[in-house]
Amino acid sequence: MITGKTNCVGILGYPVGHSLSPVMHNAAFEKNQMDYVYIPLPTPSTELSVAVSALKAWNFRGANVTIPHKVAVMEYLDEIAEDARMIGAVNTITIRDGRAIGSNTDGIGFIASLRKAGAAPEGGKAVLLGAGGAARAVVWGLLQNGIENITILVRNIEKGSAFAERFASHGDIKVYAFDDAEAKKALRTCTLLVNTTPLGMAPKLDAMPNVDWADVAEGAVVYDLIYTPLMTRFLREAQEHGHQVINGKDMLIEQGAESFFRWTGIEPHRPSMEEAFDSFWESRQKND
Repeated sequence: MITGKTNCVGILGYPVGHSLSPVMHNAAFEKNQMDYVYIPLPTPSTELSVAVSALKAWNFRGANVTIPHKVAVMEYLDEIAEDARMIGAVNTITIRDGRAIGSNTDGIGFIASLRKAGAAPEGGKAVLLGAGGAARAVVWGLLQNGIENITILVRNIEKGSAFAERFASHGDIKVYAFDDAEAKKALRTCTLLVNTTPLGMAPKLDAMPNVDWADVAEGAVVYDLIYTPLMTRFLREAQEHGHQVINGKDMLIEQGAESFFRWTGIEPHRPSMEEAFDSFWESRQKND
């Protein structure tokens, strides 16, 4: 039951009707028997600064931030944590002593999902496909957890070079075009291959990054950040070639779990979050 004592958190975005966060977090609050509620907060860009002020005025514990506000919200916050500065985006706001603190839990979520799959990253060599915002989160997570040898494969070398420069002081980041001979060498020695691009996301299910599986090291773990669908063409082909595959579902759950912890100081009941994800996703597919 929601009362005047109920603690509130939410999600800022526009639109937010697609978000799985409310169902996952509210399921965890219920399972943990916590007097919290997670509220969708549809926020047009013109009202973003007002929304951040309102979180503080209404004594919210915090909020998640989704598209299109992950970068724009940073100018309205009182403090930006290192993870958000390095990734260049905020996905979590924590309200503490009347101050709005922006952070990013995507890197932690990515690493936690790797560990859950039994694919600990320490000491390995990673190849990432793409150099967008999702790739920055993955790279930051890897650099914080023992992988310093990272290769980024891109179509736009200029964009890729700027990406590498951002992280240059933290590790060995190399950038190559997809068709570069050095790209093939990196694939042949990698322990982890990650698609950070939207290629293969619904509704364009036949799309996938340009990868020749003959060039990918035997035994490399293949990860696709996409979770719509859970089995992309990229993962399906990787599995057919004998690779362990991981989709983006657990990263979504784990980054949410980290936000939950930052707001409450308590670890959420992850199985309830996963059950809520599965139930919501199944009902959405039936309705579609």
